[in-house]
Amino acid sequence: MMKQQNVKVGFLLAMLTAILWGAVPIAMKYAMVSIDPYTVVWYRFVISAIVITGWLAYKKQFPNFRVFKKRRRFIMLMITGFALITNFVLFASGVKYLTPTTSQVVAQLGIVIFMISSAIVFKEHLRPSQLIGIAILLIGLALFFNKSLIMLFTNLSEYGKGVWLVVLASIAWTIYALAQKVLLSKLRAEQLLWLVYMICAIFILPISSPEKIFNADAGQLFALIFCGLNTIFSYGALVAAMERWQAAQVSAVTTLAPLFALVFSDLFALLWPTKFAIQYLNVWGYIGALAVICGAMFATIGHQIWLPGKGFLFKQKTGEKE
Repeated sequence: MMKQQNVKVGFLLAMLTAILWGAVPIAMKYAMVSIDPYTVVWYRFVISAIVITGWLAYKKQFPNFRVFKKRRRFIMLMITGFALITNFVLFASGVKYLTPTTSQVVAQLGIVIFMISSAIVFKEHLRPSQLIGIAILLIGLALFFNKSLIMLFTNLSEYGKGVWLVVLASIAWTIYALAQKVLLSKLRAEQLLWLVYMICAIFILPISSPEKIFNADAGQLFALIFCGLNTIFSYGALVAAMERWQAAQVSAVTTLAPLFALVFSDLFALLWPTKFAIQYLNVWGYIGALAVICGAMFATIGHQIWLPGKGFLFKQKTGEKE
């Protein structure tokens, strides 16, 4: 059973991941005015790898490579790396055609897939409240796209292309998340992230153009650096959350990313209207966004609503905590 303190820390780390994921597509879209998606992704991995290298050197905690003497673990590491490369490249490519909020809303499909997959692969129990939350979330997604849902399946416009790129990125993220959770039993979170980021930076270099940063202005360079730092802190928080809390519940909290993307997008548009655009939604779109948030939260803590007075974010039964 998980300790109460670990569950609460896991919840806070998952929320931090959602906030950072909500901000990153805004920075990516601004950086990609002058830099192509592949190069943006490469810099994200390089910046993250450099930061973690310094941290591991300071702590003297580089991974023991003898862990990968077993071929199965090495294969799992490579699957983790290539799945993350695929996710980053497809997501960045999709952001070119979409607003930050839309890209994050579409990405929630990966969270739903991961919740179900983690329950199957890791034998984690999905409560009825979580299943209801998933259903509400999916209905919310349909409402969010109320004006363009049919078009997504009948007309492959730039908008539709962006949506499907992010859908594929979500599937790749599911594979990454499942594979990295398996490896966490043998490696510390920061050790695993270091290995994955190094793999990603090496293999994406041939299709990137690092010299394109000289075409960017100061604001775009700042956005690029933010993307790199965001990568390490958001995925670091995600991995640490999964060490302390069930993967299905961590993924439910991170579905709040579209809310933060919407808030940040509108805030930046008000502060810098010439550089950022407001996300325009009709009434059904806002209802859909609210449904996504409510579905995510109900999937996370719905059992507390059904069992009031049993504590916060954990269930108490005969002296045990979950």
